[in-house]
Amino acid sequence: MHRTIKKIKRQVSGRRSYRDPLIEPDQIFLDSKNLPEFDTQQFEGQLERPISRGSMIGVGIVFCLVVILFAGRLWVLQVAHSATYLKMSRNNSLSSEPIFSARGTISDRNGVPLAWNNTKTDDSPWGKRTYIPAPGFSHVLGYVGYPQKDKSGNYWQKDIIGRDGVEKQYNDALSGENGSTIVERDIAGNVSGGNIVNPPVAGKDLTLAIDARLQTELSRLLSAGVSSAGFRSASGLMMDIHTGEIIALTNVPEYDSNILSSGSDRATIKNYLTSKNTPLMDRAVSGLFTPGSDVKPYIGLEALQEGVIDPLTKIESNNYITIPNPYFPDQPSVFRDYYKNNGWVDMRHALEVSSNIYFMEIAGGYKNQKGIGIDNVGKAWLRFGITQKTGVDLPLENTGTIPSPAWKAKTFNGETWRLGDTYNTSIGQYGVQVTPIQMLRAVAGIATRGTLVTPHILKDEPVVSQKITDIDDKNYTVVQEGMLLAAQHGTTPDVTPVPFTLATKSGTAQVGPGGKNVNSWMTGFFPYENPKYAFVIMFENGPAPAIGTAHRVTRQFLGWVGANAPEYGQ
Repeated sequence: MHRTIKKIKRQVSGRRSYRDPLIEPDQIFLDSKNLPEFDTQQFEGQLERPISRGSMIGVGIVFCLVVILFAGRLWVLQVAHSATYLKMSRNNSLSSEPIFSARGTISDRNGVPLAWNNTKTDDSPWGKRTYIPAPGFSHVLGYVGYPQKDKSGNYWQKDIIGRDGVEKQYNDALSGENGSTIVERDIAGNVSGGNIVNPPVAGKDLTLAIDARLQTELSRLLSAGVSSAGFRSASGLMMDIHTGEIIALTNVPEYDSNILSSGSDRATIKNYLTSKNTPLMDRAVSGLFTPGSDVKPYIGLEALQEGVIDPLTKIESNNYITIPNPYFPDQPSVFRDYYKNNGWVDMRHALEVSSNIYFMEIAGGYKNQKGIGIDNVGKAWLRFGITQKTGVDLPLENTGTIPSPAWKAKTFNGETWRLGDTYNTSIGQYGVQVTPIQMLRAVAGIATRGTLVTPHILKDEPVVSQKITDIDDKNYTVVQEGMLLAAQHGTTPDVTPVPFTLATKSGTAQVGPGGKNVNSWMTGFFPYENPKYAFVIMFENGPAPAIGTAHRVTRQFLGWVGANAPEYGQ
């Protein structure tokens, strides 16, 4: 019996030491069949055997092998091939790349597209900027520069940037905002995936005050005038005198916005940069030109306001006036009138025939006739913004020059001012320099009887204006009537065959070596009875016999407007 118990103990205890003589109660065999309601799924009534030593050793060996395998792989990655995988990790990188916004379109006042994005003919992610295929618009619209990449294919310029005209002036509005996407590139630079982080915001569409019909026709007529008469350049403008909206603004020569934007035609672009005629310059806004007699109405207003003359004061307008030369008494200074002997003229008729003698005398004085003096000559022009920036919403607007004693001393090494300088200045010669858009705003100021409006290219912008308060209204009447006579009977009668009444003032300025060439100007407003629009036509540096070119082109242009856009004459 004792021997049997010991045998049973060895079978039950497994690894229990043989030296333990005791048998625990739970080590006694039980007959599960004799015990009711055992749950065999929970191992009730069954013996539990401990894991064997061999199993534990086996599991340990497998675990060690796994650790060794992973350690070896880490050694290969981190030590043996560390340089290779470092290079690969650097080239497999995440980067933020732009999603280009759609640039806003530009249209004329009637909805005619002038600049838009053509995505059908260009493989670039931003589309090709395309401009109206008609002459006359480049200086208004400008051109753009596209996004640029470095040698590694990364964008160092991520935006389309306006370079001139409206494209530059309103670049922020037209551009919108680029979006961005996170892109992963492999070692070969191939994109393996991307997620949009920020969606792009499209640019704003702009509507200009420009009328494409008038712009195109005016450009055509200016080009024909330059070619036929031999002028260096030309500029033409038309503006609503009450709102400041610019209906037309164009220059000859000009550039091609499509060529400059694409940058592909290098020969043409080089010619733009080197041409003596400077086609890149917006002459209407940035060009400085000698105006000639265009400035006379403003001196007339000042003289009337200062009381040195009244509307009926007459001055003999013969071919010349002579003043003594204090240094050489036998060589008096002679100042000639460009036109014929006009006899005795008052203010209205002096404007009608554009008498140089009349305006020289009321500016500088002569014998018994008192003049307003050079300081008041400058005051007269500055009052109407001549030689000052107009505030037009186009880039690179220029100022100008009004000669004065201080200006002469600085420019000509201390030389003193003489009476003859006042005479020459008063008729828009000597050192007078103006921009066409300054003369446009100034003549609009006469049409409105003293309201200076700020010109602008965008349509339906708030009106910005200032009132000239120190000129009596009756003086405007005198000057307006003189300009009406000029259009009907005086120096500009060839502009009258148009379907509305004009008031005009021409200007012929001698330029170039020896004064052999001329600038030919025409300024004015219409309809005379209820003024709505002002205009300026200017031809630069052409042969003297072509002085009537601005007259002729004005007649042709306004005649075309009356026939094809009659709403402007109503």
